[in-house]
Amino acid sequence: MNSHLPCLWSLKLIRTEAMSSVLQGFTKSLAMTFVSEIGDKTFFAAAILAMRYPRRLVLAGCVSALIVMTILSATVGWAAPNLISRKWTHHITTMLFFGFGLWSLWDGFKGEGGESEELAEVEAELDSDLKANGKATKDNNSKIEDENKKQKRPFLTQFFSPIFLKAFSINFFGEFGDKSQLATIGLAADENPFGVVLGGVVAQLLCTTAAVIGGKSLASQISERIVALSGGMLFIIFGIQSFLTSVE
Repeated sequence: MNSHLPCLWSLKLIRTEAMSSVLQGFTKSLAMTFVSEIGDKTFFAAAILAMRYPRRLVLAGCVSALIVMTILSATVGWAAPNLISRKWTHHITTMLFFGFGLWSLWDGFKGEGGESEELAEVEAELDSDLKANGKATKDNNSKIEDENKKQKRPFLTQFFSPIFLKAFSINFFGEFGDKSQLATIGLAADENPFGVVLGGVVAQLLCTTAAVIGGKSLASQISERIVALSGGMLFIIFGIQSFLTSVE
């Protein structure tokens, strides 16, 4: 009986360490993604789209895109230590945290703190896209009527709503090369990838839901300076913690 006690103790210790690893990855990812996405271009896009189209379709499209991007980014981060030594991935992640922290702090200090320029930029882009589509629809209205029976619907629109696809594509491609995507890759390379995905998904869901429900009125009240400074401080804290953590 006593001979089994060391084995049971080892199993409990491994389970505790695994849960602690997941929780740490979850907490870091949740905080990092939340401060990165609030006031981000995809946040504003979701808020504006929700004013023009059914909210449930916009929310579903935006959240689906961000979840897919989070999983892809975490997968890349998880695979990185298999391609590069864990020591190098740890150092690169540490530099990324410090770099993003200084970048965010610089954006916060140089910002004027007035109306969000990014919100106006996203709204202008969506307006121009809507006008271009409307003009094309008017110009080709007669041709569409003549060829409507001959033409097949695009493949994806046979299964998904065009509004869902629009929201998905805007958010998915808007995240490519974004600060939050690169930070997720670095975080997944240094922390438990499952915890990173879980924390990122929860944060994306919270941010996008707030954007869709609050709309432009909420988006216009967000201070880019406060968000940038808060995010910068968080990245710096993560960088210091990563720097002080030894590599196994």
